Amino acid sequence: MKKLATLFMIVVLATLTAKIALAGDTLADAKKKGVLVVGCKDSLPPFGYIDEKSRQIVGYDIDFVNAIAKKMGVKVELKPVTSASRMPQLQEGHIDIIAATMTKNPERAKVIDFSHTYFFTGQKFITKKGTVKSLKDLEGKKIGTAKGSTSEQNVKKAIPSATVLSFDDYPQAFLALQQGKVSAVTTDEAILAGILAKAPNKAQFEIPTLQISDEPYGLGMRKGDTNFVNFVNKTILEMEKSGEAAKIFEKWFGPNTQFHLSRTFKITADK
Repeated sequence: MKKLATLFMIVVLATLTAKIALAGDTLADAKKKGVLVVGCKDSLPPFGYIDEKSRQIVGYDIDFVNAIAKKMGVKVELKPVTSASRMPQLQEGHIDIIAATMTKNPERAKVIDFSHTYFFTGQKFITKKGTVKSLKDLEGKKIGTAKGSTSEQNVKKAIPSATVLSFDDYPQAFLALQQGKVSAVTTDEAILAGILAKAPNKAQFEIPTLQISDEPYGLGMRKGDTNFVNFVNKTILEMEKSGEAAKIFEKWFGPNTQFHLSRTFKITADK
């Protein structure tokens, strides 16, 4: 009996030790390895997608995390993730940081740590032109979004009578809209604008002025990874001060978009 109890305690301690080690010190570990492993989107312009010419993943999120890695003095290894897989991938140690259009909210913050806000947007819809003037027009309809996203939860609260169809990613949800399988696709406006910009038949669709939530994006890190979180936050603020963050923003969104003022305000307010 004592042997069984001792064995049980060893297993418990080993599990706890593994969990503590997983939080660890990513800043020191990445510098030692010379590589920062980043979980990112690979089909979601302009945040993360595969460039047709270079066949490399590029985008706003990628440029942002590249700047952080440069400050660390390490290379970046990009690993594609989905909205549903990104937190498990981080917790299991397969990636070091999430740079994947991830909204900061209290529920997620119980499980992982977030950086300061590095982008701010709001949740809206893509619909066929002229079909949706108010949320009432979507009552009882099918609405597409991505699995594991805040968009999935927000739309259920905003339109309880709607049927929410969750896809692996937003391009799949938009395809369902093109095929008439859903009446709208919902997620953050910046993502919707990126999807629509790449659509060959974009003239048939629009983003109505209906917003159901605010969506502040943060870079996700393991809970308790204090040194790394502090380093990332300090770097984000330095990028804001130097103008580097604004240059990255303007590269992907232009200098006069509706996101520009709110992005700067929200990051400053996060200090």
